[in-house]
Amino acid sequence: MDNSIIEKSPAKINLFLKILNRREDNYHNIRTGITSINLCDEIEVKPSNQFNVEYRGAFAPENNIFDDCIIKKIFSFLNISPPNISFSITKNFPYQAGLGSASSNAATAIKILENLEIINKKNIFDYTDLGSDIPFFLNQHDSLVRGRGDLISNIIFPKYFFLITKPNFNCSTKKMYDTFIPSDFDYNVEEDIEEINDNDNGNDFEKVIKKLEPDFNSIYNKMDNLEDTIFTRLTGSGSCIFSVFENKLKAENAKNSFLKTYPNLWVAVAENNNIQL
Repeated sequence: MDNSIIEKSPAKINLFLKILNRREDNYHNIRTGITSINLCDEIEVKPSNQFNVEYRGAFAPENNIFDDCIIKKIFSFLNISPPNISFSITKNFPYQAGLGSASSNAATAIKILENLEIINKKNIFDYTDLGSDIPFFLNQHDSLVRGRGDLISNIIFPKYFFLITKPNFNCSTKKMYDTFIPSDFDYNVEEDIEEINDNDNGNDFEKVIKKLEPDFNSIYNKMDNLEDTIFTRLTGSGSCIFSVFENKLKAENAKNSFLKTYPNLWVAVAENNNIQL
């Protein structure tokens, strides 16, 4: 490797997310429609005399290091020694927010490492245990994702424009899953087929976050009542909330209106089906 390599690491939106049941291995079977959006981190890899990972940008962690760094986990997961290269990751969108930050970074790093022939190419589902969203990001296609992330059907979602906001709290995926109780599981598993159906709407994690975070409802309701909103949902296990619009102008107008009420929250306008990876 002689020169640096820079690749985009996109965020994702869960257009719907249903929790079917708890598995015997204590993971959960889910059903979710996922699309990538043009809100991206950037990963730069360059030669170095030692292995190093550094984060920078608006959403870099304290001291520019994650204690549970997903890039370092790739090598321990594969049971190989890290190479003498440096990763510099510019964090342009929030983490612990339901946008797939760590899994996207991991998938982008894996693709770079495969192209450099530092690691061997594997089946995308071999990485499910490293992160349930990693197979989706490696697949690089609008998807209906089932099981624990290990069943993927390629589909095409409509062109959407999103207004996304992050409340002033983070959501631990583990805590969100652990808060579910059996009565929360109301999806008819017989309808868990490889096609979108009429029950594929909403996000079951909204049931949990409403209990845990009092501020969620007021922000959600504001988003849902913005002019020209088609629908509003939580993405992933939270905490980001998104509203959908038919064009960018309507999304930008909604952003301006939203910021009058919540001027201190992070907001962004993004779109799907236009990322060249």
